Amino acid sequence: MSPQPQAAVGAPLSRVDGRLKVTGKAKYAAEHNVDGAVHAVIVDATIGRGRITSIDTRAALAQPGVLRVISHRNAPKLPYRDNAMSNKSNNPPGRRLRVFQDDRVLFHGQPVAVVIATTLEAAQHGASLVKVHYDAAPPSTELTKAKADKPTKYARGDAEAGLRNAAVRMDLTYSMARNHHNAMEPHATIARWTGDKLTVWDKTQWVLGTQTEIAAAFGLPQDDVRVISPFVGGGFGSGLRGWPHVIIAALAARVTKRPVKLVLSRKQQYFGTGFRPAYEYRLRVGSDRHGRLAAMAHELDAETSSYETFTEGVLPPGQMLYSTPNVQQTYRTVPLDVNTPIWMRGPGFATASFVIESAMDELAHKLDLDPIELRRRNEPDEDQSSGRPFSTRRLRECYSVGAREFGWHRRNAKPRSRREGDWLIGMGMAAGVYDTARMPAQARVRLDADGTAVVETASSDMGPGTYTSQTQVAADALGLTMRTVDFRLGDSLFPPTPPHGGSMTMASVGSAVLDGCNQVRRQAIKLAVEDKESPLYGVDANDIVVRGGRLHLKNNPTRGEKYQQLLSRNNRTHLEAQGSFAPPSGTQRYSFYAYNATFAEVAVDATLGLVRVRRMLGVYDAGRIISPTLADSQAIGAMVGGIGTALLEHTVTDHRDGRIVNANLADYLVPVNADVPDLKAIYLDGEDREADPLGVKGLGEVVMIGVAPAIANAVFNATGRRIRQLPITAEALL
Repeated sequence: MSPQPQAAVGAPLSRVDGRLKVTGKAKYAAEHNVDGAVHAVIVDATIGRGRITSIDTRAALAQPGVLRVISHRNAPKLPYRDNAMSNKSNNPPGRRLRVFQDDRVLFHGQPVAVVIATTLEAAQHGASLVKVHYDAAPPSTELTKAKADKPTKYARGDAEAGLRNAAVRMDLTYSMARNHHNAMEPHATIARWTGDKLTVWDKTQWVLGTQTEIAAAFGLPQDDVRVISPFVGGGFGSGLRGWPHVIIAALAARVTKRPVKLVLSRKQQYFGTGFRPAYEYRLRVGSDRHGRLAAMAHELDAETSSYETFTEGVLPPGQMLYSTPNVQQTYRTVPLDVNTPIWMRGPGFATASFVIESAMDELAHKLDLDPIELRRRNEPDEDQSSGRPFSTRRLRECYSVGAREFGWHRRNAKPRSRREGDWLIGMGMAAGVYDTARMPAQARVRLDADGTAVVETASSDMGPGTYTSQTQVAADALGLTMRTVDFRLGDSLFPPTPPHGGSMTMASVGSAVLDGCNQVRRQAIKLAVEDKESPLYGVDANDIVVRGGRLHLKNNPTRGEKYQQLLSRNNRTHLEAQGSFAPPSGTQRYSFYAYNATFAEVAVDATLGLVRVRRMLGVYDAGRIISPTLADSQAIGAMVGGIGTALLEHTVTDHRDGRIVNANLADYLVPVNADVPDLKAIYLDGEDREADPLGVKGLGEVVMIGVAPAIANAVFNATGRRIRQLPITAEALL
């Protein structure tokens, strides 16, 4: 059939849910009004490892409004079956934390009891009165002092020989601090039982994952659990699994036979949900004197919990970003007495990019080469980890466009050579890459006789604008205006979708929406060409397009009719279809990635060591851009997040008891307005039809990759000091 006119896709449109959000009408997890709801507050362990010897709840239970205190002493035993979705990105391998099922304490802050009361204040006060005594043991919380698990390894060629024979060699060690997500909306759950069926309103990035986790924990059929999550106030990965508080809320509701609302405090976010794990990363690099890489050897240690083994995609960039004949990688997880980490924006790739891109900058300086030229000399012709061609790879263009727009020619290659008063000025850049992830997804599409449409999927929207971008796709595919399409998400009753993370939503869910809308439009066209009373009767279906809700001949817009006329005349209340998308199974023909080049200019106070980012530019090869406005929101937000990773964010642990010292937004520093400079994003025009029918490659993750090393490299150019740990603090520069 003729391609549909594209009126919405590619247009800089406002968010369809924007008015709801700015007027306070968008309901987040804790804001749903559930009749009879009572409040729950978790009591957290105050030791880092050991056993509970006694719990005194008498004072708490004596308080007005307190209904129950639940702990391992009186909690019902839960089956905690294996979760069928665990192998599909939900829970990492291991034995997940089973709330109130025994007396063991595995980390500081672990839930050891929950107080349920008629008011939040009563529940909070009651929780403060619960006295827990422990048999404590010294926790192991230091990454560099604990024993690692058996490593994951990768090798091609002979890295050791390549390093020995290389004309230029570097042996570098980097470290990255633990980061926490700190989204605006705290994690919250409301649970209500109706007989044996459970409804949960939850902050989650995957309603299906939360649904299956609850069903597994309580031994319920999956369909007996409904999860509702229409709005998510930021996530960055923290909502990609069902955390213990979700089970606690459901358990408390079952015990009290009342709906229960449980909201984690800001402090509890630091140990009640996951985090980006800390890393120690050694990288050995060998090249010839012209900068062509001969070998890279990666050795990295990452923290995980003692009860689950969390891993992330930290190895792929070292395998495919640059042409390197000899590569060796050793990835070790280190079990510690901490809660389990989780993916955080740009997971794995952001960590690897800091190391690799900092090392490339060091090599360029050592060889007296421009950092961009060094990268160009090592641009691969194919993905050397698989031997497959890249579906698209336009890094060279990212470099060229970025260098021109940023004014890279003004950079002085000699460090500490540009000064403005007390400030040392430097410029740096880095490349970025992220996997183009795609997973099966479905969408239900209904076109009603009044000419409006409803599209439903179980996806989430934690801020990238899923409501808007999916409405754009649906509107163009159906030939409707944006205001006549009602896109709905965030309900496990809707067709299943993958996790809302990994930059896979647009490619996966969007392609399913496109498929469903295409089916419905074709149904309407078929109805028209077979209807003798239609102006389009007997014409070739391939010559018909739909625009503004009106079917007409592509080359003769005057010949046609509206959806309303067609459906009414044929006594059809609606047309409906189930759209679906699934990436090809088996070995793929191409290697799929999105790319960027990030440029940064910093100013460093020569006396105080303070770093200020003055401007940044990101140039992205991310395929088709559905919404430039949403894309800018993603890119600029990621640059802000990258500033935090590079200069501010650092979780501090007291290793004596495993307590997180700075579990608040006063001491865990994140960028504020004063830290955010002039930021600009450029998107290369193009698409990747090999990846998915929409031609998108994913944007939300890749925009974070490369930000921290670009800043670190700019700091070196400004000061001549190479800082190999994140965050880069004033103390490190003094």
